Amino acid sequence: MRIRTIDLETTGFTPPEDGVGSGVCDLGWVDLVAGSADLAGAPRDWAICPMVQMYVHPGHAIPAKASAIHHIVDEDVACAPSWPEALEMVAAPADATMFAAHNAKFERQWFTDEVLAGRPIICTYKCALRLWPDAPGHSNQALRYWRNPEGLDRHVADFAHRAGPDAYVTAHLLRDMLQIATIDELVQWSSEPALLVTCHIGRYRGTPWRDIDSGFLWWVLERDFDEDVHHTCRYWLDQRRAEAAAGEVA
Repeated sequence: MRIRTIDLETTGFTPPEDGVGSGVCDLGWVDLVAGSADLAGAPRDWAICPMVQMYVHPGHAIPAKASAIHHIVDEDVACAPSWPEALEMVAAPADATMFAAHNAKFERQWFTDEVLAGRPIICTYKCALRLWPDAPGHSNQALRYWRNPEGLDRHVADFAHRAGPDAYVTAHLLRDMLQIATIDELVQWSSEPALLVTCHIGRYRGTPWRDIDSGFLWWVLERDFDEDVHHTCRYWLDQRRAEAAAGEVA
């Protein structure tokens, strides 16, 4: 099995509606390949392959505001392949069983259902919220320093906000996740809204969602908050109902 961790740097936050000029200017990927399988057939002994990074021509000039984040300018991408050409290299059907990205919601704007062709994409951000709720932060770089994954070369990872190094960090975090969760669990969590750790609403700002009283959770559900917030409220209400039911049976 091969899982391809991907990362994009772009000229903006959403692709153009007409699909012309994707806005991608930097593409990176790092593969995880299973070296063996356990007695149940589950892949294990994951090896991290060398990083691949390439400039991509976005189809238009790179705004200064975007360059200020990733330091890529028009001169860098002048002779680079277009996004459709780059996509043929990274998403070839035979090259990967599935994909992974940190906060995959962003990459999914370019890695559409058509591109994925039925292959799942693991969101290491959503999975980190599940596996490591007590981490000091859940960004790629915060998790990198908190987890300190084995084998991560600081000299490769230090160029943050570049597609290759960011994919490299994601690959190491994903390998850590695969030591404590199954692929099916990671795929399932990735398909759901994020299970948030800390509330950012009103008087409960900064409080873990698990510690917030049920009345406030119901109040939130009746209001126009995003799907991650609503999903988190429902999760903790369901947990409490299950615990109450178990207590009655006992």
